[in-house]
Formats: sequence, C-alpha cells, structure tokens
Amino acid sequence: MPGRHYSKFTPPSLSMSELVCQKLDNDATDMLIDKWLERPHRPDSYYDWFQRVRERKHAANANARREQILLWNKGVFVPENIFTRTVDTGRLIPLDRTWVTHVYHHRSMKRLTMMPVIFSMLPELMLLRGMHDRGCDDIYVIVTDLKRHEMDQVSEYFQYVCQHTSSGDCKPSVERKINHDYIQLNNTLDRNRRTPCFPQIDLTLRAILYEKRPPFIVLFSHQTMSYSQILFANPHFVPAQEVYYDFPSGCPNPGCTDNCCELIRFPKQGADTAAVLCTKKKVRYRYGRRARPKEMCNWIDCDVCFSDEAPVGGIATGEGSSEGSSEGSEASVDDHAGARAHANFAGLICSRCKLVKYCSPEHQRLDWEEHRRVCVKPSAE
Repeated sequence: MPGRHYSKFTPPSLSMSELVCQKLDNDATDMLIDKWLERPHRPDSYYDWFQRVRERKHAANANARREQILLWNKGVFVPENIFTRTVDTGRLIPLDRTWVTHVYHHRSMKRLTMMPVIFSMLPELMLLRGMHDRGCDDIYVIVTDLKRHEMDQVSEYFQYVCQHTSSGDCKPSVERKINHDYIQLNNTLDRNRRTPCFPQIDLTLRAILYEKRPPFIVLFSHQTMSYSQILFANPHFVPAQEVYYDFPSGCPNPGCTDNCCELIRFPKQGADTAAVLCTKKKVRYRYGRRARPKEMCNWIDCDVCFSDEAPVGGIATGEGSSEGSSEGSEASVDDHAGARAHANFAGLICSRCKLVKYCSPEHQRLDWEEHRRVCVKPSAE
C-alpha cells in the first residue's frame, strides 16, 4: 500500500495482512445454533447454568434498567426466549440475533474447518453478541496454534501496546519495552514454529481493531485442547460479574470448576480479570469500538434516546396482549410525542416488568410481540 508501512506504534492497514479471511454468514450461524440446541449430551453445564439464570428473578429497582441483566422467564430453552441487556443502547433483546464471523487464519490452515472453531465457543459468542445492540453484526476471530502460556504473553503485549500507543507518541521507556517484548515474542514463536508468525498476528489484530472498531476480538488456538482469549476494546463491554460469576469454564469434565482449564477465557469476575485493551477516553489512535452507552426506546427500529436528568415521562402499561399493552397511555399520545421532541424526555417505563422504556405507546405495541416473551412482574427486593 503506497505511503503506508508497518509500525508497532501506529495502526496498520488490514490490506497489509497476509492472513486468509473466511466468512461464516448468518445462515451458517443459525445452523450452528440449531446443532448446539440438538446436541445429544444435553443437559450439560451450560444448560444447568441457564436454568440457574431462570431462577434468578429481577427486583423492582431503578438500577435494573441500567445494569447488565440476563433473563429467561418464559418458554423452552431456545435463544428467542432468553433476553439480555445491551451495554450500548440499554435495550432488552433476545439471543436469537445472528452475526457474520470473519475468521482470519494462515494459508497453511486451509484444511482446518472453521465451523468447529465457532461451534466450540458458540455459547460465549451468543452472549457477547446479545450484549451489544450495535457493532456486533460482525465478529472477528484470529486462529493461531499458540499454547496457553504463549497466548497469555501475547494478550499482555497487546494490552500494553493499545494502552500506551493510542495517543500517538509514547515515552522512550515505553518504546523500548514494546520493542523488547515484540522481539522476544517474535523469537519465541518463531523458534516454536507457530503460525501465523507474530508480526502477522500483531498486524491483523491491530488493523481489525482500528478499521472495523469491534467491541471485542477473539484469539483462538487450535491445539489438541482448543483455547480462546477474548480481548475487549473497553471495560464497558465486559460481562458483569454479578451476572456471569458462575458461568461454565467450557471444560469437558462437567464437575470441573477450575479456572486454570478454561477453554474460553470468559471474564466471570468482570473487568478486573478481563483482557481490556484500552481504558483511556481521549486518544488519537483508538483501538476498538467507542464506549458511548445510551438508553434508547426498546423498539428496535426507533432511534430515540432518553435523558436521565429529566423526570420520567410516564408509565406504559402492558397486560399480556399487543392490543392492551398500552392501555391507559393512549389518551396522552400527543403529549408524549411533544415530549419526545424535547432533548430531556425520560421515556415511558413498561408498567409490568419495569425493565424497558418506550418513546410512545405505539412503539410499545410494535415491540410487544418480542417483549411479551420476557415481560413478567418483578420479584420483591
């Protein structure tokens, strides 16, 4: 690429990468989810965990509309009946939304089938996709053959680089450390004949973060026992400890609770144990998606954002049917439409579950077909 060269201190271009990109579209993801639901060894540790989630009832408090939450209130064990709070728009959406997976791998891995790669971490990807209303229609995975301790070293390197070079210039001491760690990792992986080589992993990962701006990226190792590391662009995108503290480790042994044999490094203890790449707010070279959380109308096609500073606009009642979901609010639709145009409109809260907001009774009726699968009265605190 003319005028562009590879540097450890500035973002590279994805066009410079020599890795092969294989895409798995939405239909392929749907097929994998169906196979996962039909797996013969169910119930398993994941199913047991979702059962425990079902037993956790949300309480009627103001924070329930702001914090991460995972709910399975009605129906059988299928993704469309399990809802999660999005960290970017504050909506409550089901886990049945699919995505396109971009798998980057070395050309020598062409015989490696990518479908099992995604299938091995499908529950984690479903949850992470459900946590993001926007920016997760595409998920990026880099396939390597790193061993566990090498993966940890590579993750630490990327955390240090993204946190210290995102502002452009860096101190001489930081530059020396990056150069030293880069050479050491490159020599180690080259000596162990790892593929792809470390420069290609570095180039591709930082280029994806800079150009595609995903909320997270996955490093996958296809060793005898597959292992994955999830790198988050911002701590705001990390799953909350209060929700995922007892999430399964992915170990084939159903009784295993040892984090040391985790097959997918899913951060069950929150941001403290997660691999977060950048925590700065004002940066020049931003790696990954910006963290700008909003609270929006729960109807998926609505772009109305609410303000926390304004008084709550009212209660939108829902009593079990789309026709009656807005009963008691229709008389004041015009008033709410006027308030909606105001920047400080706080929204209408669903009177049954008190977990979502709407900009109008009309949008509550439109959303009812989906929201009815999770809308129940909260438990007592």
